[in-house]
Amino acid sequence: MNLDAYNGRRVLVTGHTGFKGSWLCEWLLSLGAKVHGFALEPPTRPALFSQLRLARRIASHEIGDVRDNAAVLACVKRVKPHFIFHLAAQPIVRESYRAPAATFDVNVMGTVNVLEAVREWRLRAGSSAPCSVVCVTTDKVYANDNSGRAFLETDPLGGDDPYSASKGACEIVAASYRSSFFRDSSVRLATARAGNVIGGGDWARDRIVPDAMRAFLHGRPLVVRNRRSTRPWQHVLEPLCGYLMLGAALDDGVEGADSAFNFGPDAKTVRTVGVLAEALAAGCFRQGEVRFQSEAGAPREAVRLQLDSYKAKNVLGWRPCFGFARMVSAVCEWYLLVNECSEAAPEVTRRQIGEYCKIRLGKARGQ
Repeated sequence: MNLDAYNGRRVLVTGHTGFKGSWLCEWLLSLGAKVHGFALEPPTRPALFSQLRLARRIASHEIGDVRDNAAVLACVKRVKPHFIFHLAAQPIVRESYRAPAATFDVNVMGTVNVLEAVREWRLRAGSSAPCSVVCVTTDKVYANDNSGRAFLETDPLGGDDPYSASKGACEIVAASYRSSFFRDSSVRLATARAGNVIGGGDWARDRIVPDAMRAFLHGRPLVVRNRRSTRPWQHVLEPLCGYLMLGAALDDGVEGADSAFNFGPDAKTVRTVGVLAEALAAGCFRQGEVRFQSEAGAPREAVRLQLDSYKAKNVLGWRPCFGFARMVSAVCEWYLLVNECSEAAPEVTRRQIGEYCKIRLGKARGQ
């Protein structure tokens, strides 16, 4: 799928100050897009958004809350986007136990507000210009029985924890708007399901890579819970490539693109939490210590989780490029280089995007 569709086009990214949003903005800039962002202030300190100095490099940087429907509508009307990538969310499972109502409010009503803003903008402006919308949810939208079977897009939605349930609800919201308002319009809407994304510049709480980096950088052991749980780990550039390919497919009118898509790693790259922790310790600081410790009364999380991405491969031509070792190497490289020189973050990030694109091009050519 050709990503030239973004060159010179207006792209609105909600949640652009977050980890994935910052990587996406950097990639879109390299594609020649006119990037506009709408989000809360960067959620962490440090924050990749600040490290990349994106506030002064994108076309517009608006601080706002997706729960504010008037602000979202005003932003959409001002930007008049050709593409929208809706990433704004409360993304942490454990935080959803601490603040369930806020999680549902941000994730579900935030999605409603974005899609309603598109609907209202088109109604009031009477515009028929194409607009492609990709709503990013998660691999945790499925009713998970922990069987280890890879989930298909047609499997039942569910979610035991508030985060998973809220994202499952987002899928239902998107399907409703697509069927009710966008089916015969120039707005094309898809959802993207990926999760357990890792990469340089993630500083969030309660995620394995930032927890590891904070521990190792300060000479502390990394304490790991749920060491035997398996996750479909993937480098952040893998699903972002899928999102970009999906947006381009929507814009190109590819049949079947206006639906839900899984973007997961190959089964052979799935590893337990414990294996990933030990790989990070060995790859980053060599002296990093990992301690495995169960947590009494810990919130329930899925033990096994895996996605079937055949549809993305068949419809979009998307395939994961990184194996487990290459993924860990890229993550460790980013933190090591930026730890040595904090000003290196933009250069390292752009270089890793370029290297990933070369690898993907080589695989597409069968090299």
